[in-house]
Amino acid sequence: MRSIFVVAVVAFCSSVLSLRADPPAPGHSVHGEVFNEGPRQAAYLMGGTGDVSFPITAGNSDAQAFFNQGVGQLHGFWYFEAERSFRQVAMFDHNCAMAYWGMAYANIENRSRAAKFIVKAVEKKGAASRREQLFIDALAEYLKPEQDDKRKDDERRKAYIVGLEKVLLEFPDDIEAKAFLTVFLYQSKSNGVPITSYFAVDALLSEIYRANPTHPAHHFRIHLWDDKDDKKALESAARCGQTAPKIAHMWHMPGHTYSGLKRWADAAWQQEASGRTDHAHMRHDQVLPDQIHNYAHNQEWLVRNLIYLGRSHAALDLSKNLLELPRHPKFNSLTKGSSKFGRERLLQVIETFEMWNEAVALAPTMYLEPTEVLAEQSKRLRLLGIAHHQRGEFPAVEENIKQLEAISAKLEEKAQADATEEEKKATEAKKSEADIAKARDEKLKKSRESIQPVEKALAELRGVLLLARGETDNAREQFEKADIPKLRMAKYQFLCGQHDKCIESLTAAVKSAENEVVPLAVQVDLLRRMNKLDDAKSAFARLRDVASQADLDSPLLARLAPFAKEQGLPDDWRNPTPPKTDVGDRPSLDSLGPFRWSPTAAPDWKLPSPGDKTLALADYRGKPVIVIFYLGAGCLHCVEQLQKFAPRLNDFQQAGISIVAISSEDLPSLTTSLVTFSKETPFPIPLAADPERSVFRAYRAFDDFEKSPLHGTFLIDAAGLIRWQDISFEPFQDVDFLLLESKRLLTH
Repeated sequence: MRSIFVVAVVAFCSSVLSLRADPPAPGHSVHGEVFNEGPRQAAYLMGGTGDVSFPITAGNSDAQAFFNQGVGQLHGFWYFEAERSFRQVAMFDHNCAMAYWGMAYANIENRSRAAKFIVKAVEKKGAASRREQLFIDALAEYLKPEQDDKRKDDERRKAYIVGLEKVLLEFPDDIEAKAFLTVFLYQSKSNGVPITSYFAVDALLSEIYRANPTHPAHHFRIHLWDDKDDKKALESAARCGQTAPKIAHMWHMPGHTYSGLKRWADAAWQQEASGRTDHAHMRHDQVLPDQIHNYAHNQEWLVRNLIYLGRSHAALDLSKNLLELPRHPKFNSLTKGSSKFGRERLLQVIETFEMWNEAVALAPTMYLEPTEVLAEQSKRLRLLGIAHHQRGEFPAVEENIKQLEAISAKLEEKAQADATEEEKKATEAKKSEADIAKARDEKLKKSRESIQPVEKALAELRGVLLLARGETDNAREQFEKADIPKLRMAKYQFLCGQHDKCIESLTAAVKSAENEVVPLAVQVDLLRRMNKLDDAKSAFARLRDVASQADLDSPLLARLAPFAKEQGLPDDWRNPTPPKTDVGDRPSLDSLGPFRWSPTAAPDWKLPSPGDKTLALADYRGKPVIVIFYLGAGCLHCVEQLQKFAPRLNDFQQAGISIVAISSEDLPSLTTSLVTFSKETPFPIPLAADPERSVFRAYRAFDDFEKSPLHGTFLIDAAGLIRWQDISFEPFQDVDFLLLESKRLLTH
């Protein structure tokens, strides 16, 4: 098998080398730019990616197996892994036109990149079957380069639908053509091609299920009826994850159905299953969490459902975990990915469950520390002000107000500067005085929009201070300016003595939050405190039915314990939820993967170093180290990277972090290049030689398809675990980011 694989590598590279006229830069693909961003490590047969049979013209059974896997991954929207599978098909049979069709389809949402793949499919389709040619022609027509295609998007989409129907006209029993048609009909409804009959599309899906009850197209029925009539997708929701259990998104999607039906426990189960499946994949393939599409969204949605269930501990822990994950400029920061969602959900959990002590305790930590993102900072200060008020720490509330006022002033200054710049542009354009004034005023109004949330936060905090002083009338005026959610407003209305308005707000909040624990719990608490005991008992009866998973020791629910005791109820007053019979055969969650992401162990290594020395990972045991994989002195970008890190070595060492670099050169070449690095002073970073690229391979800093090394930068902690990584066709050069991120990760 290995000899066949090597021959296939040579044939594959020679067949596509024509895509690039000049030799590529080190780390870049010999196939051309289109192959730089995609998967660079070999695929493997995962199992559990869908019961799919898509016969193609291929040289051997391995190519067919990987093609079927790729199609299953497409059906699960796991596009990155699908492209990997299709690249593997091309490795086995470089003349397989459908391998390139698959690569194109895996990038269907990236038209320019997909178009470069489909060109190769068209070139090679002569050896393909009539059925395959129809698939290729349809996608090629859809992916025509924009400069050659004057059609509107809806016209292109309608033409592709017709192209898929051509497949079915000649091959009416082709369930894969039906699957791709149904999903494209759904995907096109928000792009100018409305679905004229949902039942017609559903009937087409039913034909797939009759032919293959375990086909992963159950995913598409969920999308079809999502927000339309979720009940019609219940059967598919019970089967979706089970049809492709290795694809996390297939477990996630039934969560849409159950959330739409307000079945929060079932939705949370699906999202936890999805997260666990992702974690298993991350550990197996050494992938950072936010490199996986949909991961952060799934986890933050899981937090929301945990909130609805009253599971305060799990919601808090998972929100904090999202903030503990490795950050990366491309994938995860306070403005995108897990960190953004983690901060949003953490604020929500603390406010919802009245965790005021936790808010104050977390304020100086990585979880709730101040940030440079002013919009996020205003939310943080608003929450902390509420927390300090609840704890009776009024000077701290005043300090939060001062900080918000400073943010407001800063934003006003920026708004004025924006308006002045707009005025200058209008003047230079020689517009009339009226138009100049209009341009300035419109820009000022637009720029001031960012101040509004800050002013609303200020109004609420000023209101709580007035409330604490007993100035309820003035407090009410501030609260009315503050755009406060109904449930929180009900609490203020109660404290201000506005009991009738409080009951109205409670009723509205509960009505808009069907089957959610916290709104009912607040309603019970406030009705009881207003001496509306019959109404409180009625609300409590409803609460008992939805709170089967709620944590009774959260501050809010703990306040209800005396009320439960007055009614002769046990300490655990929750009513158990009868088991559901329409959720399918669910596996144990532990069998899918771990609950949380955790770093993997760094592969051990020992390599020669200039001066008859050796370097080994064991040399750094007990202390963190940055390991840089670079492609020799002939790689100019690698030299730039080392030249950026070398002057900062002292900064890393002061943080207790060492740096070592591993070259793809042999030892004599490395020794020669070290002289180049050390023209004036000795090069400060220890260097090791890995000419066999065995360590490059162990760390996946290697292109298995082209048998060439890739750039890699890794943070390995004192326990020998990989805490952060970057593997790419380009070296990572943001030294400031890596230093700060290393400190953040290592202090957690």
